[in-house]
Formats: sequence, C-alpha cells, structure tokens
Amino acid sequence: MLKLGAHQSIAGGLDKAIERVVKIGGNCLQIFSSSPRGWSFTKLTDDQINQFIKTAEKLSVFPIYFHASYLINLADDGKIGQLSKQSLINELNLAQKLKIKGSIVHLGSYKNKVESSKYQLLINNIKEILEKTPKETFFIIENAGNRKIGQSLEEISQIFKDVKSPRLRLCLDTCHLFSNGYKFETEKELYKFLEKLEKLNLLDKLEVWHLNDSRDPFNSKKDRHENIGQGTIGLNEFKTLLNHQKTKNYPFIIETPGFGKEGPDKKNLDILKSLVE
Repeated sequence: MLKLGAHQSIAGGLDKAIERVVKIGGNCLQIFSSSPRGWSFTKLTDDQINQFIKTAEKLSVFPIYFHASYLINLADDGKIGQLSKQSLINELNLAQKLKIKGSIVHLGSYKNKVESSKYQLLINNIKEILEKTPKETFFIIENAGNRKIGQSLEEISQIFKDVKSPRLRLCLDTCHLFSNGYKFETEKELYKFLEKLEKLNLLDKLEVWHLNDSRDPFNSKKDRHENIGQGTIGLNEFKTLLNHQKTKNYPFIIETPGFGKEGPDKKNLDILKSLVE
C-alpha cells in the first residue's frame, strides 16, 4: 500500500494535523512538536496524548514523524548547541508517548569552516541525545542543502559510522539531492543511486523520503522547494521513485509550498498518485 503524506500544521492541537492530512488524501504525516522558529518545548496532558493516539488509529495515519526545529545546530559549542540538545531530548521523549516514530533533523552547520573539534562535538551531541531518549524512537538525519552539514552522502555515511547506533536513520529529500548533484529520472540512474547508498552502508538506514520539486537548477547547492511538476526536477524522477521495486514501499512526505501558497495540499498529492502505475 502506497504511503503518501504531507507536513501539516498543528494549529489547534497536534491531533488536528492528522485530520488535515486525511482531508487532502494522505495516510502518513510529518508535524512540528512546537514552533519551528523558537525554543518552546511542548508539554502535553494525558488527555491530549490519548486523543492524538486515538485519532491516528481511527483515521489509519501511520507512520507519523516529527520534524525538528529549524534552529537546531548540533555543531554549535554555545547556547544554541545546548538548546538544540534539550529540544531534541524533549521531542524524542514526547515522540515515544505519542507513538511517533522519531524526529527528522537538520544537523546544522559549521558556520565558516569545518574543524575536527566541531565535528567531534556534533558526534558527541548526537550520542548524548540518544542516551537520554527512549530506545524505540529514531533520530533521523535529513540530507541537507545550502552549505549545511550532510550535503553529501559520504559525509552522512561518516556520521553514521562514528555514532554507531541502530537508532540513527536517514531521510532523503529529492530537492536537496537534486541541488547537490544527485538525480534519477530513469530506472538506470536510480539503480546507480541505490548502489551508491548501499556502498556507503546507508540503504538499510533509509527510513523516509521527502518528495519536493526544486525552484533551482541541478547542482545549484540551493534548497528551495517547489510544487510537484512546477520545478526543475521533472515528473519522471518522482514517477521512478514511486514505482521502483526498491523504493515504492517507503513513506513519502511532501513539504511543497502548495498551489494556493498555503503549504502541502491535495493537488500535489493527486499529481503524485497519478504517477503510480
């Protein structure tokens, strides 16, 4: 069964996002646990937790993921680094209570230059977060665009090697891949891409895909999302992903601007559904 969903707003309560995704035709979901542009840590009552779980079960929405705050930077050695750790520890503890699979994380950036001490700090911070959070939850690293940590698959592979945890997982975003020189319009290209993932020991870590078209040219190093079919990637890449034997069973989540500029919508999901053979 195709698992296709979207990032949805939590306005009015986390459970409302479940209803919203069903309304646009989705059956899996990504949400923020609180405002992505602040450091507020969500606390929920038992009633709110039960309501969320009940709604997800009733409407058959699964899996559900958190997307971590945009402010996270686990390579920062100051206040931001500390708050990033606290935020993710809080979020993964909440994920377990809500039966959410885990948190999809942009790791941050080294700012001006990569230093071995900053890299070691990044690794230590991820390990600390994993130590202080439930074993059932996943820490899901998303490949990055625009000069952030995790632009290349090789860099991500090294982080997996150095953290050494079965709870580390991978989220691949089509827009970020495209902007960093990876594309797979044909089965042959996708086969080569999956082979590369396998060589880097990342294929068995892959958890979820973000399906987003790109506003920018191939290998531009930018990461601006566009609606499916309106960007520079082309529908063939999405068609290949959705139908290939090795990729079609992953959850696919859109983070598109929406045709009415109101975020991921039914039209984007309908276009993707029309590509499924």
